[in-house]
Amino acid sequence: MFTIIGIVVVIVGIIGGYLMEHGNLHVLWQPAELVIIGGAAVGSFLIASPPRMVKLVMKSLGPIFSGAGVGKTEYLELLSLLNMVFSKIRKEGLISIESDIEDPKKSPLFGKYKSVIANHHALDFICDNLKVMITTNMPPYELDNLMEIDIDASHAEEAAAVANLNKVSDSLPGLGIVAAVLGVVITMGKIDSPPAVLGHSIGAALVGTFLGILMCYGFLGPMASKIEAMNADAGIYPKVIKTALVAFVGGAAPQIAVESGRRAIPGSVRPTFAELETALRKK
Repeated sequence: MFTIIGIVVVIVGIIGGYLMEHGNLHVLWQPAELVIIGGAAVGSFLIASPPRMVKLVMKSLGPIFSGAGVGKTEYLELLSLLNMVFSKIRKEGLISIESDIEDPKKSPLFGKYKSVIANHHALDFICDNLKVMITTNMPPYELDNLMEIDIDASHAEEAAAVANLNKVSDSLPGLGIVAAVLGVVITMGKIDSPPAVLGHSIGAALVGTFLGILMCYGFLGPMASKIEAMNADAGIYPKVIKTALVAFVGGAAPQIAVESGRRAIPGSVRPTFAELETALRKK
């Protein structure tokens, strides 16, 4: 939602200021310039990115408009689920959760926690590491290293997608100059035209530079920054899972392991001790 509001504010601010100086909006409407800049930007992106990266970038653009993120409610559900899993393991043994982690979406244990089920990466992360706990006798420090490798690999992929988007954003001012140069070439073909015609043609050419800079610093660059910030926030979620799992494998009681996970959550979205206790009692 804030992304859409920000885009509207950018457009209103620029167009409003332009009109305050008695600018002619008709001059700014240059579809050909948009085709040149947009087409060249998309083409250069496809040249520079393998198919996997193109899909990853396209997928990352959706959440910046939906405003989806991990908040206190989602963390409470995650901690409640981990507490239930740890308690079941403590009472009935590791084998008791085997059917739950083989198909978590059909599991009555996981099914109570909709936000965790909806987070496919986190769900796989939990189930994969619980399978490791069942099938191996891995010590806590080795499990910690294994999960850290998984988290780093995911972060590297997300960082590569943001880097590609930033490269496209950085190319837009240059592509705007390309559009402007083409406009000047067209203007030179009208050199024997009246000054009014030449002025309009030169103005239209300069719109290419304007659009390239605006699309870079007003839209695509900030979008890449937001994706980077959202990825950083989302990266905390698996670290909470890792902290709780390592504490439990190290011999901590379920509630202590869950409390360890709670401490890994940033203060702005961290549930209080009382809120977590209340949530655990309800479940």
